[in-house]
Amino acid sequence: MPVFFVPSECIASPTISITSDLLIHMRDSLRITVGEIVLFGDGASHRYRTEITEVSKRAITGRILETVQEPPRHSLRLILGQSLLKGEKMDWVIQKAVELGVDELVPVESRHSVVQLRADRIDSQIARWQRIALEAAQQSEQWRLPAIAPPQSLEALLKSRVTGTVALMLAERLEGKSLRTVELPKDATGSVLILIGPEGGWSKEEMRMAEQAGIEQLTLGPHILRAETAAIATISILQSRLGQLG
Repeated sequence: MPVFFVPSECIASPTISITSDLLIHMRDSLRITVGEIVLFGDGASHRYRTEITEVSKRAITGRILETVQEPPRHSLRLILGQSLLKGEKMDWVIQKAVELGVDELVPVESRHSVVQLRADRIDSQIARWQRIALEAAQQSEQWRLPAIAPPQSLEALLKSRVTGTVALMLAERLEGKSLRTVELPKDATGSVLILIGPEGGWSKEEMRMAEQAGIEQLTLGPHILRAETAAIATISILQSRLGQLG
């Protein structure tokens, strides 16, 4: 059964009370009944094994049977800087990236991005991406909810990079280091920022900017992948190297 994330205000040990959209989903779609055991999470570091004690039109109430703390983390944090993609491709990348364990996603407004977000729609778009990330985190039983940052330019993202974060830019038609062999930080408290371009690839100016910022530019091999394929392949390779996949 997936983990259902609930706001902290719903948790008042020894009980959990579910309202709003999750109530409707659990009651009407999943048909949760009294006596069932459900796993809830706070999206930070705790899970609650809970027995449902009441189901009504206004709330689902449960009794916490066990509180479980997230195990110690032994792998790097992964941050995906994904250039905006058209149609449902961006939604798909966010969903799959979260399933694979990405900790944070940063939509990047790059030079060749076909999509240009309107200022008056940014908040609603971020809310949509957050819902997609929430559902993916629940389905894949993640411990924490990944953060969705506001869309920003590559320049802004590079300037805001936290000290100690290793950044890797994936690009086509490169000769040199590959993602399979590049050196990764050995300190599990560190982070890796993965930069994936749009459908048209990174511009020469963006690649030059990244190079000047000391960003390692890597290749996934001789084949030209779609942007969404490159994102998932990159995350999968890194997670395999970090012992989180395979």
